Amino acid sequence: MPVESVFPQLEALLPHVQKPIQYVGGELNSTVKDWDECDVRWALMYPDAYEVGLPNQGVMILYEVLNEREGVLAERTYSVWPDLEALMREHRVPQFTVDGHRPVKAFDVFGLSFSTELGYTNMLTALDLAGIPLESKDRTVDDPIVLAGGHAAFNPEPIADFIDAAIIGDGEQAVLDMTRIIREWKAEGRPGGREEVLLRLAKTGAVYIPAFYDVEYLADGRIARVVPNRSGVPWRVSKHTVMDLDEWPYPKQPLVPLAETVHERMSVEIFRGCTRGCRFCQAGMITRPVRERSITGIGEMVDKGLKATGFEEVGLLSLSSADHSEIGDIAKGLADRYEEDKIGLSLPSTRVDAFNVDLANELTRNGRRSGLTFAPEGGSERMRKVINKMVSEEDLIRTVSTAYGNGWRQVKLYFMCGLPTETDDDVLQIADMATHVIQKGREVSGSNDIRCTVSIGGFVPKPHTPFQWAPQLSAEETDARLAKLRDKIRGDKKYGRSIGFRYHDGKPGIVEGLLSRGDRRIGAVIRAVYDDGGRFDGWREHFSYDRWMQCADKALADFGVDVDWYTTRERTYEEVLPWDHLDSGLDKDWLWEDWQDALDETEVEDCRWTPCFDCGVCPQMDTSIQIGPTGKKLLPLTVKNAGPAPASSGHTH
Repeated sequence: MPVESVFPQLEALLPHVQKPIQYVGGELNSTVKDWDECDVRWALMYPDAYEVGLPNQGVMILYEVLNEREGVLAERTYSVWPDLEALMREHRVPQFTVDGHRPVKAFDVFGLSFSTELGYTNMLTALDLAGIPLESKDRTVDDPIVLAGGHAAFNPEPIADFIDAAIIGDGEQAVLDMTRIIREWKAEGRPGGREEVLLRLAKTGAVYIPAFYDVEYLADGRIARVVPNRSGVPWRVSKHTVMDLDEWPYPKQPLVPLAETVHERMSVEIFRGCTRGCRFCQAGMITRPVRERSITGIGEMVDKGLKATGFEEVGLLSLSSADHSEIGDIAKGLADRYEEDKIGLSLPSTRVDAFNVDLANELTRNGRRSGLTFAPEGGSERMRKVINKMVSEEDLIRTVSTAYGNGWRQVKLYFMCGLPTETDDDVLQIADMATHVIQKGREVSGSNDIRCTVSIGGFVPKPHTPFQWAPQLSAEETDARLAKLRDKIRGDKKYGRSIGFRYHDGKPGIVEGLLSRGDRRIGAVIRAVYDDGGRFDGWREHFSYDRWMQCADKALADFGVDVDWYTTRERTYEEVLPWDHLDSGLDKDWLWEDWQDALDETEVEDCRWTPCFDCGVCPQMDTSIQIGPTGKKLLPLTVKNAGPAPASSGHTH
């Protein structure tokens, strides 16, 4: 059956919606392959608006990895805004891809990448618009396999009813393995239908199929156990880890957006993983071990990416980019190489203790001197011990005085509110820190015209971290604590005016907490919120706390649990957690000991530079830390502007 583009029907609707450009596709470096020449077809979705989804590295990498393969095609789809959703329903236009404008239902796999749990209602919108049954049990052999990935997939239980499969960890090799299994099953004539292909995926031990596991509960609402209900299905599913990043230099041809997006730059991931051991940080825990890309590998990716896109800024991405063992040489080498082209470099996040002025000067040599962002996370020395963020106030003051002394005028500090054991006093100390920063800045710069912005997020305990057992602070207590801090900053006649204060109220954090540590019973809540019109929950103007709470009260009443049970309740060591059968490599006893260390305010070093602390990842996953120095230098390229990059296979826009 040839699959027709829905563009003719869609085009008639576009004049009636805001930002129609986001739905037309045809971006530089996008690919449309011949449908009939491919036997496995993927629709990839970042379940948010185009402007947030297009720059997403994960989707961009998988899009390219899949499209490079013979006989495989991948196209992208994003969430449509409510104005277009209404028109699509009225005119019966299904959820479509932006590349070929093909209906999502026609693909073999519908893969969604969740970096936050607040995209779950958008997934249901997309499934419904695509004409795919919302619940996996109602799908037939002609529906795509609905697959979840990304950081939120490390606990896919709240969406277990809606997905067919989940992949935890790195996706590059995993999607190719999955493609091979689907291709063989299709070539054999799809024996055993949907059940059979899912069983084949489950038996690899590397793809989680929620329907093949039963959850049993205790009388008090806790989980008794999670048991496979088919033979040959493993008790635990393991995460994927790509070891040699130089073998995966993606994206080679980054997409250039047509409409404005949240990041207007080309990004290169310089390493994966982090072993700093911040106890609140899920990303750092689940992406272990550290794997650095080589300095020459980074140089080649930057060179190819700039030629393929024409961007004027390169973001050096990782969880803590200044921790790359050769970051100084990388920054200097790239700044030298692109001095004439005025290509700016940026590090999205810089650790206070890894920042130095040489590095900062290289980063701004060709670009702009905008603000610097640092994340002390905890307001008091005591809190930073609890969360294992080993940065003293002296470190911070020394770092910002270096920055202000070297011509920076703006520093942004990021903190969290609601961390375990936190008191009002811990949070009020954020104001003291900010005034010391301004004080020092005025002193070293000889100017009063400097700013410090304090930005505060509510803490949400996440699976696979030492804080997975911790109680979450209620929305009311979070708001009350932040109000006290705001009053303290505003009441400071001498420095208050130089301090900007940005914070999120506690409500979205409670919903995120419900979804991040939820189990299968939360699916009913998500479904109720979706049915009630919930969309784009990550956007303040669309988010409704009251809707979530009303739906949760109704949906959870039958189970004898409530929102507080999932959020503000502390867990015990014995409790079976909803994600215990998903193996991130971290030893649960090690996580528990680290939680006890947090309560004792004991800090733990970074295992990159010290002996191993037995977190379990390296032996469990048969991996190891990969860091430099390689002894190589990033030599400037002699060739400048070698003309346009060659087009890839398939016709490329």
